[in-house]
Amino acid sequence: MYRLMCKGKIHRARVTEANLGYVGSITIDAELMEEARILPFEVVQITSLENGTRWKTYALPAPRGSGVICLNGPPARHFQPGDTVIILSEGIYGENELKTLVPRVVFVDEKNRITEVAVHDEGVYL
Repeated sequence: MYRLMCKGKIHRARVTEANLGYVGSITIDAELMEEARILPFEVVQITSLENGTRWKTYALPAPRGSGVICLNGPPARHFQPGDTVIILSEGIYGENELKTLVPRVVFVDEKNRITEVAVHDEGVYL
């Protein structure tokens, strides 16, 4: 059996930009992507704490240390600068892979600077 699991997330980031004219995606500070183990063009889910909107799109890196969280294209209608979001990275894992899954949660401040990285290295209980 395969399971869809959370492999990493950026918790309570602030949207810095919304660019309706772009073709699509979310642009994320490269440092945040790296810490959350999100690769360029990886599909992520973004959830708004302001209005409950959930959106899936692919991630693109912004300059390292920039603090950028920019929703591009259609999600720019649902996520506005100043909104607080959770960015979730998922993976599909087989039963044996679950034993080595190490989810990471990246906590940030109001300027999207990393305050803590929680590494859940105790593994997944089966």
